[in-house]
Parts: sequence; structure tokens; C-alpha cells
Amino acid sequence: MNIKNILAFLFFAYCIGLQAQEVLTKEQAVSLALENNYGVKIAKNAVAVAENNTNILNTGFLPTLTGNAGANYNLDNTEAEFSDGRPDAVLNGAESSNYNASLSLNYTLFDGLGRRYNYKRLKEQYQLSELQARETIETTILQLFSVYYNVAQLSDNLNALEETLNNTKDRLIRAEYQFEYGQSTKLEVLNAEVDINTDSINIINTKQDLKIAKRDLKLVLGDVYSNDFNVETDVEFAIQFHKDSLFEKAKSRNVALLQTEKNILISQLDISSGKSAYLPTVGLSGTYGWNKNNNNAVALLAVSTNTGLSAGLNLSWNLFDGGATITRVKNAKINLETQKLQKENILLNIERDFNNAWDNYQNKLKIYNIQEKNIVTAQNNFDRTQEKFKIGQVNSIEFRQAQVNLLNAELSRNQAKFAAKLSELEVLQISGELLNIQF
Repeated sequence: MNIKNILAFLFFAYCIGLQAQEVLTKEQAVSLALENNYGVKIAKNAVAVAENNTNILNTGFLPTLTGNAGANYNLDNTEAEFSDGRPDAVLNGAESSNYNASLSLNYTLFDGLGRRYNYKRLKEQYQLSELQARETIETTILQLFSVYYNVAQLSDNLNALEETLNNTKDRLIRAEYQFEYGQSTKLEVLNAEVDINTDSINIINTKQDLKIAKRDLKLVLGDVYSNDFNVETDVEFAIQFHKDSLFEKAKSRNVALLQTEKNILISQLDISSGKSAYLPTVGLSGTYGWNKNNNNAVALLAVSTNTGLSAGLNLSWNLFDGGATITRVKNAKINLETQKLQKENILLNIERDFNNAWDNYQNKLKIYNIQEKNIVTAQNNFDRTQEKFKIGQVNSIEFRQAQVNLLNAELSRNQAKFAAKLSELEVLQISGELLNIQF
């Protein structure tokens, strides 16, 4: 291989390394999920449909304009007797035709305020669809960070396992030198080799878990990443509110509660809309028409053409429709009562869920802080054991135990860190503040 090929190969390997080291930040992950996640896209389409439904074109407030046209052709056998004394006429195969065209305009002046209530209902339905989309977004963000922090935890775990493996390899080299110079037995070498195999298997399994977790993360992001990537592993806790203030926010901003309140308003409008059927409907109609008749020979007029404008005011009043309106109004009232009961039930659930989430967050935060302190203790213990191992004051079994203790402390700390962060996000979601924080 010549120098140019070697340089080209090294440059290519360097570019691949840069791509492999690409870091997907939390802010980028949220942005990509909101833009590409299919559940979010579907929710946004539902909002767009609801917004279209609130347009004046869908409210019934505009008139309707209808165009009509037609043509008729007749071929008749006719026997005619005239009252003025003319002789009877017999026509076989007499032809006649008719052509017509018209424009009709209809406009409802008053429909018992049904259109007004329906328009208000459509606006409330649109706001409800926005809340439903917000719920989808909040659920997607929680799902995103559940997978994102799983990738982060596995990345931290992999670093800890690789560090452990490096220490074990150093121990093997030392054991081989000591055996070579007769300072230890072959058992020390074999123990180090067994531990290397164990550490290597743990790394292989963790790498496989990491690949699966990254695929899960790509799925939440809408599969927009084709290259390998890393994630941020640092965590900052965002809650700056006291428990009572957060609970008050939950009772006013929780998305499930807000949806129920919208459903109550919609049910009230359904009652008003149903009652509008008790009132009459007043409408205005107008028609401009053209009509041409080509008559057969027995008619007084051979051809007649008419054009004209007609207008009218009509009133209809459904005095009794078999009880359908009464039943509809009764059911709407029952549905309103059901929505109010659901609101009370949701308030109870919010109180329970918030308290559970808050206590869970506080407990996991305490565990994380303890694990952080435990890391310091385990690290100091390992450092001292390593120093004593180098001078032969402790054996390989004691060194390995200190090494495993440090590894377990690091793995436990990683799990506690990300578990506490996810618990915090759950508290923020219940309190309605999830979308108001800086990720």
C-alpha cells in the first residue's frame, strides 16, 4: 500500500470516527421527536382538521346557491278534440321538447340559535383537540426520555465496564510478570484471565443492549438518524417549586383535567343546541329561472320562453317530532352530569398520582445522593486496595472484590441518577409543567 492510499485510508477512518462520535443532545432529541414522531404528526393532523371545522364555511351561516338545468324530449301520438268547433286532429309521432335552467338561493335567517351553539361547540372542540395533542406530546416526551436515559445509562455503564476491564488487564500483566519471576503461582494468572473473560462478556452484553436502546430511540425520533451517535449523560434536576405550589399547578394545568373541563363546556352547548329544536326556523329563498317549450302541433303556442325571478319567505316549526328532541336534551343533560362526575374523579386521581410521584421522586433523589457518596467510598477503597495489591499486601481475590464493589457502586449510581430524573419528569407532567422546562 503506497503513501497516498495510507493517507486516504486514515482520512476516511477519521471521518468515520467523527460520525460515530456525533452527540445527540436532549434539546435536539425533543425537537426531532416533535417534528418526526408519527404519533405527534397524527395528533397535529387532528388539530388541523378541528381548526378547519371552525371555519365560517362549516358553520351554516352562509347561504346556499344551487344551479339546476334540464332538457326533456317527447314523441307522442295525440288525438285532440277542440272546444271551439275545429275539427278533431290526430297526430302520430308528434315531437315536443322542454329546456330549463335556474339559480336558487336559500338562506336561513333564524334556526333557533342552533348554528350559534354549533359554532361555539366547534371552537371548543378545536381547543379540546389542542389539549389532546398536548397530551400526546407530553406522553411522547416521557417515552423519549425513558429511552434516551436508557441509552445514557448503558453508555455510562459501558464506560465503567471498560475501565474495569482495563484494570483487570493490568492485573493480568502484573500476574504474568510475577509468575515469570517466581513471585506468585499460576493461580493468580488464571484468576485474572477468568475475570477478564467475565468483564469482556459484560461489555459484549452491554454493547448489545446499547444497540437495541439506540434503535428504540431512533423509533421515537421517527427514524431520522442513520449514523451511530452518542447521547448526553449529564443530568440536571429542574424542579424549583415547593410541593404545595406544584400541586396547585396540577389542579389547574393538568392536561387530563383541562380536557374534562372542555368536555363539560361542550356538553352544556349540546343542551342548548338540542333546545334550539323547540323554536321555529325562518328562511329566505330566491330563484331566477329560464324555461323554453317547443310544443307539438295541437298546442295553442308553438314555442314559449319564460324568464323570471321569484322570492319567498318561509317558516317551519316542528311542533312535535315524536319526542326525539326531548330525548336528545335529556341525554345531553345526563352526559353533562357524567362529565362533572369524571372531573371530580380526575381531581382525586391527580391528588393521588401527584403525591405518589412526588414521594417517588424524593426517595429516588435521596437514593441517588447516597449512591454519589457511596462512589467516593468505593473509589477510595479501590485506590487503597490497588496500592496494597501492587506491594503485595492484599491478594487478587481481595483486589477483585474491591474492583467489583466499585463497579457495582458505579452501576447503581447510574441507575439511581436516571431513575430520579425520570421521576422528576413524571411529577412535572402531572403538574402540567413538562412543556415549560428547559431540557
